[in-house]
Amino acid sequence: MFDFVRDHKRWLQFLLVLLIFPSFVFFGVQGYSSFMDASNKTVAEIAGGEIKQSELDAAHRQQIERIRQQMPNVDVKMFDTPEMKRSTLDGLVRERVLATAAAKSHLLVSDDRLAAELQRMPELAKLRGADGKFDTKAYGDMLAQQGYTPASFEAAVRRDMTLRQVTQGVTGSQIVGAVVTGTALDAMLERREVQIQRFNMQDYMAKVQPTDADIEAFYKARSAEFRSAEEASIEFTVLDLDVLKKQITLNDSDLQDYYKQNLARYSAPEERRASHILIAADKDAKAEDKAAAKAKAEALLAEVRKAPGSFAEVAKKNSQDPGSAPNGGDLEYFGRNAMTKPFEDAAFALKVDEISNVVESEFGYHIIRLTGQRGGTAKPFEAVKAEIVAEVTAQKAKEAYLKEAETFTNTVYEQSDSLQPVIDKYKLVKSQAVVRKSPTPGATGPLASQKLLDAIFSADSIKNKRNTEAVETAPNQLVSARIVEHKPERVLPLAEVKAQVQERVRVEQATKAAVKDGEARLAAVKANANEVLSAAQTVSRTLAQNQPRQVIDAVLKADISKGPAVVGVDLGNQGYAVIKVTKLVPREAADPDNERAKPYVAQALAKAEEAAYYEALKRRMKVKIPAATSAAAAASAPSAGG
Repeated sequence: MFDFVRDHKRWLQFLLVLLIFPSFVFFGVQGYSSFMDASNKTVAEIAGGEIKQSELDAAHRQQIERIRQQMPNVDVKMFDTPEMKRSTLDGLVRERVLATAAAKSHLLVSDDRLAAELQRMPELAKLRGADGKFDTKAYGDMLAQQGYTPASFEAAVRRDMTLRQVTQGVTGSQIVGAVVTGTALDAMLERREVQIQRFNMQDYMAKVQPTDADIEAFYKARSAEFRSAEEASIEFTVLDLDVLKKQITLNDSDLQDYYKQNLARYSAPEERRASHILIAADKDAKAEDKAAAKAKAEALLAEVRKAPGSFAEVAKKNSQDPGSAPNGGDLEYFGRNAMTKPFEDAAFALKVDEISNVVESEFGYHIIRLTGQRGGTAKPFEAVKAEIVAEVTAQKAKEAYLKEAETFTNTVYEQSDSLQPVIDKYKLVKSQAVVRKSPTPGATGPLASQKLLDAIFSADSIKNKRNTEAVETAPNQLVSARIVEHKPERVLPLAEVKAQVQERVRVEQATKAAVKDGEARLAAVKANANEVLSAAQTVSRTLAQNQPRQVIDAVLKADISKGPAVVGVDLGNQGYAVIKVTKLVPREAADPDNERAKPYVAQALAKAEEAAYYEALKRRMKVKIPAATSAAAAASAPSAGG
């Protein structure tokens, strides 16, 4: 039964935060323009300070731009509404309230805590290589894409941590009693026995036949809903590395030079295989101890030189390296910088089967026998030629792009009546497309760039049909476009949308018929308590029995304190449901969902306390949001019935 909670954990967490604890949507919102025009109205007052309209506008633009970066294909206009602006304002107020509380409480975040927080971030952990080194260049590049420098990002993280400290004292010290937990679990896991009869809209679709008059009346009442989006037929051209690569010619001399300059890259690493006998002597050992160890090593050296075939047996009996001694001193293959330097120098100077003199290192005295060698030879030029061609071409294309980007930009601006001059100059391709003001779902390449679409639909571009400025739509990619034909937004004539209108009228009429029958059935069941709607079933928040959320909510809200309750639920375009709630099914003490639900209950209670504490802070800091600001959002909000 608790599968619903487990499977929808992320969704439930989001819903919990949405309902109880408004999201802190700003990551270190700070540093907005200090210049405030005298006529700029105040949109909020906090602890004697003010938030001006210009701050709100700047924060909202920043929020929309962040959404645009994260979801390039989304229509950001859906976020540019009074409701979303009010959400932005709430975030600004929250940030200012928590910042003021943190300052009054002298809350700080140390450098060590900041470093630990950064190290825990999964995105940054990926930038650490196998050797443990942090890729600072990739770090800077990643932040630059989000509009940060390392310093500004770390300052934002520090600020966010500081603000979180304000409420952590409440959420981190909460103790939830058994009675409170039990009551919350009852509410969360409550089950009820019900009978449900559905009147589905789809069952009525075949029974309705809209007349032409019905269709025309519906169209006239909702003609604004049948509008074509503003669109433009365009031609555009692209200058990027792929275009420039095709124009680059290389000769074998250039390729041979590149091969010689990068020979190490095309060579297998040089490796040696060796066995050794170690007589251990700590570097800080007494002189007499070191002398004794060296003497023993010299004696063993004389022994193996007389009988080289006995090296492995001598190593097993005498070597003091516990890792290699059981294997006759074998160290397998190793490359440069794998061994201590005196050992490496000696090993790489030997020939196969040659035995070294006694070699001293910080571990003691070694006798080394070289048993194998490999690598160190370069792949022939012809074997890597294709790889070199690709690398050199890419390099030259980048060099050409840096040189030609400015010329491309100037050409499309100075000869703005046509793209042909720049197309001829660089042997570019002219492409055609039909575009709208936002990227279409699934759009790729330049046509997925909101920056390019904004330039195309600018007033000057629409009016004069001139080239847009050169727009960088991706790294090392410039695009210019011009409108060939512009079609403004318009109401589509009924003849073009009749089939669509007819289908919507059918849905509306079928829905009304389903609701009518459902309401009649509701009245009949209320009049006769013995009426049976369907076989009884048990439902709960975690056991929905394929019923829509509206039905489950109605079941759990029904008052059965005086006996069974009968309610009707309008399901919108799904139809209607008549519900008889017959009894409460007590929560079983042994139900495993009880333990699984406790963390969610604790989280909900913690969020509720946090929200209450935040509201107390707002009252203490005398937060005021003028009625005009709230009314602006409410004015465009849909009515409860609509």
